[in-house]
Amino acid sequence: MTIQNLIDSGIFEVVHAGEETDREIRDVFCCDLLSIAMSKGIEDAAWITVMGNINTLAVMTLTDMACIVLAEGARMDEAGMAKARQEGFTILRTEEAIFPAALRIHEMI
Repeated sequence: MTIQNLIDSGIFEVVHAGEETDREIRDVFCCDLLSIAMSKGIEDAAWITVMGNINTLAVMTLTDMACIVLAEGARMDEAGMAKARQEGFTILRTEEAIFPAALRIHEMI
């Protein structure tokens, strides 16, 4: 499944569609503690988190995760949005809790 497939599913609100929407999503990763995400993040995963800031995007870059899904109604702050636009990251969001959001993506993969 690609990021574009996830966008087209209509399951999540698109906060910012990045430049690599044809990128493959191979897994789902759930974590809100950035130090753990930095050491255990999964390459090509959709990262489900409630952390909506520029540090989240830095961890995404370090781990080479495919996209971020902000769960539980979380929103990306202004600095994070500016960086997402600059770097071309895809950010989606949902009001759902982390686990149900992750299950939806997992079922699509």
